[in-house]
Amino acid sequence: MSLESVRADLAIRAPELSLILTEDSTATVEEAAQVHGVVPDQIAKTLGVRLGSGEDARIVLVVMAGTKRLDNRKAREALGAKPRFLNGEEVLAETSHPPGGVCPFGLPSPIPVYCDISLQAFDMVIPAAGSLNASVMLSPAHLADLTGAEWVQVAQD
Repeated sequence: MSLESVRADLAIRAPELSLILTEDSTATVEEAAQVHGVVPDQIAKTLGVRLGSGEDARIVLVVMAGTKRLDNRKAREALGAKPRFLNGEEVLAETSHPPGGVCPFGLPSPIPVYCDISLQAFDMVIPAAGSLNASVMLSPAHLADLTGAEWVQVAQD
């Protein structure tokens, strides 16, 4: 149902966008880049992150260029707490999307979204769309606007 939640969300908020469904898997950055014929950094990967611990912990999504890695120091400074990655079960529970299909669209409840400035190097980026073979292509600015994302610098140099 994750793909359907993305389809329904985008139909309402961005009807000009078309889902790209492929025969081949786009579950990894490398697979997605090959299928779409783009450089790996144009794949906008979405990371599920827990900030802080205990009752004060909060879940956020960080969208960044495909080959970039989260810099813990930068993330702590920009996001206000030490980041810890969610495991696969937690990602599925929080987003309704399976690992490899995680995106900031069609979420069961609002989750804060942060876009890393690494995405701004491209005119178009391709995030997943709720399944292991679905994507959408849009500008980084449109991605941030649709998700209400805040721009941050959290990728390693």
